[in-house]
Amino acid sequence: MPRNEPLPAEVISLLEAYRDPAVLIAPNYQILAANSAYRRSYGEAVGRKRCYELSHHYTLPCDQAGESCPLSSCRDSGEPQRDLHLHHTPRGEEHVEVEMYPVHDRNGAIRGFLEVMRHSRLASSVPGGGGLVGRSPRFNRVLELVQRVAPSDATVLLLGESGTGKELVAQAVHDASRRASGPFVPVDCSGLTETLFESELFGHEKGAFTGAQAQKIGLVEAARGGTLFLDELGDIPLSLQVKLLRLLETSTYRRVGGIEPQKADFRLVCATHRNVKEMVEEGRFRRDLYYRINTFPILLPSLVERIEDLPLLCEHLLKRLGSGRPLKMSDAALRCLSGYSFPGNIRELRNLLERASLLADGDLILPEHLPEECCGRDGRLAPGPGPFPSDIIPLAEAERRYLLWSAARFRGERRDLAERLGISERTLYRKLQEVRGEGEE
Repeated sequence: MPRNEPLPAEVISLLEAYRDPAVLIAPNYQILAANSAYRRSYGEAVGRKRCYELSHHYTLPCDQAGESCPLSSCRDSGEPQRDLHLHHTPRGEEHVEVEMYPVHDRNGAIRGFLEVMRHSRLASSVPGGGGLVGRSPRFNRVLELVQRVAPSDATVLLLGESGTGKELVAQAVHDASRRASGPFVPVDCSGLTETLFESELFGHEKGAFTGAQAQKIGLVEAARGGTLFLDELGDIPLSLQVKLLRLLETSTYRRVGGIEPQKADFRLVCATHRNVKEMVEEGRFRRDLYYRINTFPILLPSLVERIEDLPLLCEHLLKRLGSGRPLKMSDAALRCLSGYSFPGNIRELRNLLERASLLADGDLILPEHLPEECCGRDGRLAPGPGPFPSDIIPLAEAERRYLLWSAARFRGERRDLAERLGISERTLYRKLQEVRGEGEE
């Protein structure tokens, strides 16, 4: 696809076969053709814009701005790539699942890329939205995994600390699945005693035991055609785990006091805050059951690990508290919370904000409305968003990544960026030339 050669009409018409936004992109990131769905979401950009300029408002490709780039990965591997990004649209920033496919010429060389974008309905990057709320890299990774596994019937195991929103994620898996029109049945395993386990899960026949005056369907039957969510799976006693394993292995069960086997039809999502693998090694959890439920594990980050989402979560939760006032967090209160360790995660944050809303006489939540431990700097301070990985890298590489990251995101003049970085404009220009390998356009 030479740069100045017009694309065949049939190539452009093929893009219209996609109901989602779709574009054809040159190796230099320039948009060569777009379907009408893309133009409605991102405007007219053919021949004038590069994909990262429209989608992210960046001045550099995604991978040079500290993010994953499906085009770069597709070019390097020659295979289709899929990523979850935040894109700018007329409705604001939205979570978008990006699919990238290489386009080959008759000799097998990659000449361009087909990009298809599907807007996620499971999460929001603005306060007050339904479903999951977040925009940090750790949150986006969870959302990407949810969208990958949801269309299948694979068993999902949600891991993470208490209060990280495991039931909300389980609901999202259900909502994005083929069983979304069926029931979503949550089961709190920590509240099931040995005597109640079979009756609650499998149901019972009339007269099965003293007090069983009528037939009762169990939660497994109630979840038929939908999703069964076993919360705090690690609390199921060892003696009862074999009954659950048999249910999963055979997809059949019997009501207590019944003879006829019943057919189970549900998708299983499990969750626990416990280290199940460690429990297996200690003999407190059946190894065969662990391998049966560990098909697709998803580790949910703690609030400290996604601290970039704190302002968004505060605004979102304050809207949902329904206090009747337009409550907002002061900058000082946000600084206090950003250094707190949040042992109870998002559940604790909601409780803190509800308490603060009752103590605040005005519309602004101040540090004095928060518990002393929140502002005493007792918690560990989480790293903010940026271009750095969790492991140690050379200083030169850290500087290179930070320069590219800051240059891509800064919206002002270069001299203003140089002032913010504490260097001269000439030094900034020279350093950017060095890391990019060429002069700026």
